[in-house]
Formats: sequence, C-alpha cells, structure tokens
Amino acid sequence: MNTMVTDVRENQQIADKLREMAAVLEAQGANPYRAGAYRKAADTIARLARPLREIFDAEGTAGLDALPHIGKGIAAAIAEILITGRWNQLERLRGTLDPVRLFRSVPGIGPQLARRMHEELHLDTLQALEAAAHDGRLENVPGVGTRRAAAWRANLAGMLDRIRPRDLGPRAPAGQPAVATVLEVDRDYREKAAAGALPAIAPRRFNPEGKAWLPVLHTRSGEWNFTALYSNTATAHQLKRTHDWVVVYFYDQHHVEGQHTVVTETRGPLTGRRVVRGREAECREFYAREGARSGAPA
Repeated sequence: MNTMVTDVRENQQIADKLREMAAVLEAQGANPYRAGAYRKAADTIARLARPLREIFDAEGTAGLDALPHIGKGIAAAIAEILITGRWNQLERLRGTLDPVRLFRSVPGIGPQLARRMHEELHLDTLQALEAAAHDGRLENVPGVGTRRAAAWRANLAGMLDRIRPRDLGPRAPAGQPAVATVLEVDRDYREKAAAGALPAIAPRRFNPEGKAWLPVLHTRSGEWNFTALYSNTATAHQLKRTHDWVVVYFYDQHHVEGQHTVVTETRGPLTGRRVVRGREAECREFYAREGARSGAPA
C-alpha cells in the first residue's frame, strides 16, 4: 500500500480517537469546552493534507502543537498514539486501560514489578511513573531500590521525551491544584457516587461480570479541569477500599494531565481524615486552618 495513503489513513484514525474522546466526555457530563477542544482538534487533523507522522518525525510535539486547535496536551496525546498505538486517557474513560501492560513496555520492568508499582503507587500512566521515579516514591516500592529506580528513570525519559512537550518537565503539568481543591473534588465525587448521581463505566479489570459499577466525575474548579474515579486496583479490591480510594486526575489549560490519590488515613495525627497521598504535610496544614476557623480540634 502507498505510504502516503497509509499515513493519511492514520490521520483519520487519530481524528476518530479524538472524536471518540469528545463523545465520551460529553456522555459522562464533562465540561463542554473539553469535549469541544478535542472535536476541533479532530477536525483539524481530518482536513490535514500532510501526514501527522511526518510532522512528528520532523518536528516532534512542537510541530503538532503548532497545528490549529491542537495545543500541548493534545499534541502529547497524538504523539502517544503515534509511538505506542494507544491512548491511556481514552482507555481509562472507556474502562479498558491495563496499567500493568503499559509499565511492562519500559525496558527492564517485568510483570511482577509492573503489577507491584501499579498497586503500591496507584499510578496508571508513564508520565506519573516517571514523576514517582524523580520524587523518591518509586525506589521505595519493594523490589525496586535506588539503582533500578535510576535506570528506569533514564529509560522513561528516553521514551517520554518524544511525547512530552519540550517546555514541560517530568512533573507536568506545571503547578498543581491546591490540596483544598483536590479534597473538595474528592468530597463531591464520593457524595454524588453514593447518591447514584454519576455515570458509571464497566472496567475490564477485576470485573468478570462486566458491570458498570465505576462512577466517573468530570468537574471544573478555577483554572483546573478534573476527572475522579474510585481506584480499581487489586490492592483496593483486596483491602475493600474500592469505595474509599479516589484517583483525581487534573488538567491544565493545555489539557496536560497530572494525578493524585485521596484516601482515608488510617494512622498518625490525620487518622480518619481524607488525605492526598504525597501531600500529607499540606493536608495537616489545611485541617489545622479549618480547625482554627471552626474552633474545633484539627
């Protein structure tokens, strides 16, 4: 088959994925702006005469970002599809994501460690795994250690440098929402999920009956868009925390994604409180302020 025909067909396949994302976001009640952004990007790509792969090979994500209605986050999504043939964000919202298989794509990571990293860190993207390799969380996973974490950090950088917008580092997006905002999204999600007021998806993992049990919340606060879901990991199921641990994904104005996990603390001064993993000190300060305002103990 003619290479140009194949590449143009690939353009159409990527445009179809972006349209599917827009449809999924709309069906799940997301901000119409987010759905509209993906649809505009799909229209741009569908009309493009030049193959996206050619642009990406020559100019990287900067060349994709320069296209009308694309932007950094969507450019990174297109790069992810071109390199891996998959798009994690879409698969997550479909319920078809397999993080263990994804982590095994990193040279040196076998199935057992991939499963352990997913279960211990509650991560499901290579970008989040790389951030964990930089901030010390990865090396604390049993069986990893300092040397392996350093090697995988280098391997991840090599894989992601082609996907990541050049002006964003491994902890993209730049900045992160305040702890108070993340906790508010967590509270809103759990209340609406308990009331049956959210759309639900049927995750492929740990769901042999194919039930649509996993509620999804899309919301916005200030400059951030959020998606929240209960953690669908083996550990969450084993410890019966599938309706306690909440994964909150956040997106900046460029649709670049970050994530936090919120849990009910079981030890220490914050026992019984909702806590953002990795930001415990900020949570202590938040509850101390709240207690001072209300006159109740922190």
